[in-house]
Amino acid sequence: MKEELRKRRSWLDGFMAYPAPPGLSETALRDNIIRLDQALYALWALGDNLIYGWTPEPRGLRVLVAPHPMLTEFALGDGTLSSEELTRRARLLDKLLSNQEHLDKQAFDAVAAALGIVPRLIELPFAPERGLGLPLIAAIAARYGIRLVEDRAVILFDAVGFSLLTPLQQVVQLNSLSCSVNAAYAKLLDREININFARTTTGDGFYIWNRMRGIEANVELYQLMQFILADNALAQERATRPESVPRLRACFHVGSHYEFYQSEGLNPTSFSYLVGQVTIELARMIERAEPGQILVGKFNTLMHDEATGEDVRIDSLDFVERTRAPLRSLNGLKLAGSEVDEIACYLTGRRDATGLWGISEYHMADKHGLIHRVYNAKINIHRRNGEPIYLGLREEDLPTDSPRTVADTDFTPMQG
Repeated sequence: MKEELRKRRSWLDGFMAYPAPPGLSETALRDNIIRLDQALYALWALGDNLIYGWTPEPRGLRVLVAPHPMLTEFALGDGTLSSEELTRRARLLDKLLSNQEHLDKQAFDAVAAALGIVPRLIELPFAPERGLGLPLIAAIAARYGIRLVEDRAVILFDAVGFSLLTPLQQVVQLNSLSCSVNAAYAKLLDREININFARTTTGDGFYIWNRMRGIEANVELYQLMQFILADNALAQERATRPESVPRLRACFHVGSHYEFYQSEGLNPTSFSYLVGQVTIELARMIERAEPGQILVGKFNTLMHDEATGEDVRIDSLDFVERTRAPLRSLNGLKLAGSEVDEIACYLTGRRDATGLWGISEYHMADKHGLIHRVYNAKINIHRRNGEPIYLGLREEDLPTDSPRTVADTDFTPMQG
């Protein structure tokens, strides 16, 4: 148990990046983090329970703790509930799980009554706001619960023909992709774009997402995707053996998912996992993607705008349009020794009778007969003293029998 406690304390160092409340020393902050973590860990009961909500008290927290099967038992009932009641329960759970902060006392009591959970009191030798700060408490408590996220972007990279390779070739390709991820991150970090990204392997690729949320965070993830693909393309050019570097296809989408922490040994992992509609959509998209293709899923969701402090409804076309201006700040960045003059990213389409470009919306049927609507993306990186890097497929490179319609847009699409 001492070793397990040591591991927990080592991981908690990651929380020291949160600003300490006024007048609190770093040592006191660390001690308070450990106290709260130990209390939550005891209630977690090796993963049998989840923390569903909390509210601060003068010297502690009141928390809602229940076994994890409670979620489905509450959502589905005993089979006798009306459709209206099931809908009401689903909405209550969605609202509860999508909340990232504490509940005020009135909301906390209402949720406890609705779920039939008797609140538990965690006694602490300090006031929560002064001893830790509410944002830090929320981050610590998140490890012991499940969160519903509606507005986070996720990338899926897939190595083409991966299953046909030998195990040694497979591990070499995955290592090459990891190197491209790290190289792309380092490039953006040079421009003070610090993406707090996470990734999980799919066996033949990676899901990658930004732990931060909002428009800016999602745009930064799109930039990361561009530089991962660019580094991969340059690695393919340099490779003496083609099979040592994966040929990628990539999908980018924004959608709902649950974020949770699995058990590792006797502790929740230090990194989260995602599962939900967005990962399902990405998996279906990648199945139909052509080698070298970049797909953007069709989405329309509210995202938080840090500049205005408001939530703004963004669709796929708006989003790609918003990624263009931030790209100008990356001009001059070096790729393979050559400075970048311009990065152009756009969704492809066909010219109409008047000579104007449109944007094609593709309709892809999966193995279950469900239709997924996507856009084909292109990224062109022009370098001052080097050959351009063309990422993605042109409209004319795609199968002519692909079902498509012209997307509605209120701006002139960029093509090239």
